[in-house]
Amino acid sequence: MGLLSSLRNKIQAKPLKEKYVLEHGQFRVPVEVIREARPNSRVSLGKSAAILRISTMISSQDQELQIRKFRQWIIHQLDKHPDRFERFCPKVYHHGQILKVGQRRYVIRFIYESDRKTVTGKLGADRNLVFKVPFGASDIQLGPVIETLLSRIIGADFLPEVTARVHVLNDLHFQKSIASVSLKYNHSNWGSCSSKGNINLSTRLLFAPAFVLDYVIIHELAHLVEMNHSPRFWKQVARAMPDYERAEKWLKDHGAGMSY
Repeated sequence: MGLLSSLRNKIQAKPLKEKYVLEHGQFRVPVEVIREARPNSRVSLGKSAAILRISTMISSQDQELQIRKFRQWIIHQLDKHPDRFERFCPKVYHHGQILKVGQRRYVIRFIYESDRKTVTGKLGADRNLVFKVPFGASDIQLGPVIETLLSRIIGADFLPEVTARVHVLNDLHFQKSIASVSLKYNHSNWGSCSSKGNINLSTRLLFAPAFVLDYVIIHELAHLVEMNHSPRFWKQVARAMPDYERAEKWLKDHGAGMSY
């Protein structure tokens, strides 16, 4: 009973979190080390930090060894794939800045107003992205707001084209009922599909080649046939796109750098 009680206490204990910033070259990477009851350790690059989930089932010495290896892994990734860490750098946007998304070219325009307290944005003529911002607002303050607005405005501009593509691929391969298509600034996934036929795609995909967008659309449409990732599901995907693994590799290699 004593052993079972001890194990139960370990499982129920709240994870211990440590946060710090790792500096390497021009990068300052937020790091989170989470110690929790789990069978193994896991490394990931989250939206706001590099994360190590470390098992408390191993000795303190082995935990520290894992942390040192994690630090070396981050440094290696920074040297090999610096684009994957751009998400941790503050976003700064400039008046007149050009943003290329797919085959479209947008120009960012700022209008500063002394009596304004919020930021608004809209798509103007010639694909000018016009933002009205409070006078005196800093680049760091504006960055996250402009990023979100860019995703919404550009997503709305592309939505008719993407919706049409979803219906074309559905008619070709699946012939299922589609309730809606939406574009959102998802970071946790590239797309999702509900049992009611709602297809949601990340606006980040607008930076990808057409065959990659097609793959994610097909992936979500296949869920209308199989709401899982079983072998039957992957057969549906392969039937519609035999070389889908090429698109998966592209996302793995380049996906981290796709943002507004």
